[in-house]
Amino acid sequence: MRWIAGLLVVGSIACYAQATDVLYEGARLIVGDASAPIENGAFVVRNGHISAIGQKGAIHAPAGAARVDLTGKTVMPALNNIHIHIGYEGFVSWSVENHSPENVLDHLEREAFYGVGTAMAMGDQPVAFAIKFQQDQLAGKFPPAARFFFAAGFAPPGGGPDSLLIQGTTPLHAVNEISTPDEAVAAVRKIAGMNIKEVKFWVDNRDNARGGMKKMPPEVYSALIEEAHKHGMIVHAHATNLQDQKGVVKAGVDVLVHTLVAEKVDDEFVAILKAKRPYWAPVMGLGDRSELCDGNIPFIEQVLPDGVVADIRAGKTWLPSSPCSAPANAQFAQREENLRYNFPKYIAAGARIVLGTDAGVSAKYSYGFAEHHEMGMYVRLGITPAEAIIASTSRPTEVLRIKDTGVLAKGKRADFVVLNANPLENIHNTREIDSVYLYGARLDREGLQAKFKQAVVDRDAAQASSKKDYVPHPQPPSQTH
Repeated sequence: MRWIAGLLVVGSIACYAQATDVLYEGARLIVGDASAPIENGAFVVRNGHISAIGQKGAIHAPAGAARVDLTGKTVMPALNNIHIHIGYEGFVSWSVENHSPENVLDHLEREAFYGVGTAMAMGDQPVAFAIKFQQDQLAGKFPPAARFFFAAGFAPPGGGPDSLLIQGTTPLHAVNEISTPDEAVAAVRKIAGMNIKEVKFWVDNRDNARGGMKKMPPEVYSALIEEAHKHGMIVHAHATNLQDQKGVVKAGVDVLVHTLVAEKVDDEFVAILKAKRPYWAPVMGLGDRSELCDGNIPFIEQVLPDGVVADIRAGKTWLPSSPCSAPANAQFAQREENLRYNFPKYIAAGARIVLGTDAGVSAKYSYGFAEHHEMGMYVRLGITPAEAIIASTSRPTEVLRIKDTGVLAKGKRADFVVLNANPLENIHNTREIDSVYLYGARLDREGLQAKFKQAVVDRDAAQASSKKDYVPHPQPPSQTH
């Protein structure tokens, strides 16, 4: 028994692996690292793992193996997301009372539906709950879904999560509140004693509506980072302005979370990034106008009932967003200008981009489809599709500290996505999903799709209005985007 990155690993338990050999052949294989794709490739899956991979004709089917013809298809590794918020979203409600093993599983199944193999909840889970869920998932008590990871959260008293997420984390005591370096050290040691290997802290004080709280000062987060590193932990830092991003990177944070959108990167910060080379989760898409504003988007709408889609377009979301009818304003234009300027600066300075979405606080940017939007942004802002795929498949496993997935290679888990088009030509082709396989077993996407539609309908007004956690749809905000 061993712990890795907040995940209890007991052998290689997964009850849905197929025991028989299966030969998949004829597809283009995108390995997930810097190596060239294998054209007209083949691979064998045995007991949930890839046992052989190479050119078609050079890989032979074992006796009795089943064959799957993937001619004309492209296969890539499953995606790995290091930054989501999970368990509170109900689509027709958002509440701490939605937080349950069943709802967390629903969210992980939604991730898997869109080709995600692992997902890490970032600072928002009660520790005992998260550990129990991981143990149950590893014991095979749940149906196939993305593997669940989590990071323990730290913030100043009353601060941290945004004004919506904090409504879930506070009643569950999911975030460790710290005010001094000594408190930071003590809290980290407590978490380390539970064998948790990932932590996240919030720096900014968010908004004045919560009492103008103080942000976490450098002496506190520096003590947190130093103590966490003594215990071999990976440290993630939520920081959204230039001063704070400079501070946390200089202090040695492992994963910088967020992209500057209100300021431009300066030369001093570029030098700090070059010296430290942190992992970087841009998590940009939540601030974008919803894709649903561009018309019918079956890729997104397939997992949401019509009423939820209509609410998103009307701006009726629990985390405030503008309706699709609102024109873009100067602030939005400035955000786009800063993103186009800053994103290449982070990359050129050596920040190691990894996939994260912030999904889970708004139905407009939710589980699974958010990953594909985020990847599209990476390419639009300056990296190649091949680089975006590496950032979304193999590199996140370095942060998760797992070595059994992320690439198509002998000995790795058979976590892969079969596509009907080549994403190396157009990154939007990651959306052309034919099928998803986790641990060698094909996911029942048709069954999941029907379940997602029904699960949300079951929580709608007729049933949910009698529950104390039901929140009527909010009115759209008056301000423009």
